[in-house]
Amino acid sequence: MTYFIHFWELVLGTILALLPVINPLASAPAFLAMTDRLSPAQRHRQLLVACVYMVVILVTFLVGGSLIMGFFGISIPGLRIAGGLMVAGIGSSMLVSTPAAVGEADIASPERDIAFTPLAMPMLSGPGAIAVTLGFTSLASGWLDYVAVMLGIVAMAVIAYTTLRLSGSIVRVIGQVGMNALTKVMGFLLLCIGIQFIVNGVLGIATDPVLLRSIRDSLHR
Repeated sequence: MTYFIHFWELVLGTILALLPVINPLASAPAFLAMTDRLSPAQRHRQLLVACVYMVVILVTFLVGGSLIMGFFGISIPGLRIAGGLMVAGIGSSMLVSTPAAVGEADIASPERDIAFTPLAMPMLSGPGAIAVTLGFTSLASGWLDYVAVMLGIVAMAVIAYTTLRLSGSIVRVIGQVGMNALTKVMGFLLLCIGIQFIVNGVLGIATDPVLLRSIRDSLHR
């Protein structure tokens, strides 16, 4: 029963951690502008494929994260601190910046495939989402934990797909002022998540048994 609760806490935690950095509501105006020349069917197909790419990209970093850490000798506390710095930086930029306008080059023509870039990368699974996913690598202690994080990623992809598919109606209801306010709130949440990653990494270093043993031995000399 305890692990069942932990499993769903990990699923929910993944969704809550990815939601501020992916922030599909804030991406809605850019998505509408990029797909302005596409028919509704083409727009929905590009969005569906982009969400599939998003899942594949994030799951690849989740599964391969431990291999990357082992190859480069990266410790779990170090990963948490690095990921926290990156996520906190993105959150800070969301708090102080204004949404970027979409240029003419970013607008899709009916012949152009924009599912992988810029929709999947970097809009839905950019550096921030990858950093958050790598951070969850340090929290997963067994294969069921990885399954829980994967379910969270899939659920986030469903949320992003649903939100962006309804983006036209959402933008009309919320308006540009509401979108800017939502971006600030998401940025603050992301900043808090990044700071917590850093705190967890520092605590991991401070409570490392090897470090504590070496300090104790030096004091007894």
